[in-house]
Amino acid sequence: MTGGVQDHEVVSIYPLDADQLEKLLTTQNELVFNWATSDSWPVGVIHSFVWKDGRIWVTCAAHRHRVAAVRRNPKVSVVVTSTGTAIGPGKSVTIKGRCVIPEDPETKQWFYHDLAYKGLKGDAAADFEARLHSPLRVVLEVIPEKWITFDGAKFAADTAGVLPEQKKGPRLESDTLRLARELRSRGIAR
Repeated sequence: MTGGVQDHEVVSIYPLDADQLEKLLTTQNELVFNWATSDSWPVGVIHSFVWKDGRIWVTCAAHRHRVAAVRRNPKVSVVVTSTGTAIGPGKSVTIKGRCVIPEDPETKQWFYHDLAYKGLKGDAAADFEARLHSPLRVVLEVIPEKWITFDGAKFAADTAGVLPEQKKGPRLESDTLRLARELRSRGIAR
């Protein structure tokens, strides 16, 4: 093996920088929205989204299972990757948060407009925006509580032995306490 990193076990030290995270959230058009069903199964679906005011915004029809699930248990997560964007592959963020369902017309007005014009232009965007204004449609607002980010370019640079130490983030609990426990339970010394 060449380079610095010898395995793919410790990855919390490769977080996205703040500017990369912002670019990812404003550039990407799709995410995976995850919730728990009433029988505790995790489920996720693809959504177009808007990142605004430090929150994730998506929409769906009010009769969708995820709406009932969020009303029962507001704990959700969303996953956004850089795949398919000009940012290039290998960057991702998972956001754990609480979801609320704002019902005010002002939120729906700005959100439907921003969502329609995020990926479309002209008549196509105007048509999409008009179709969003349905009495059955709701907005889901995810308020972030925890961020899990990963920058594959940092990992690749570290594997090659060229990532400066100051570009690494701190080891998080998963790569300190939990890793040590797992190594002990398997009888592996490091």
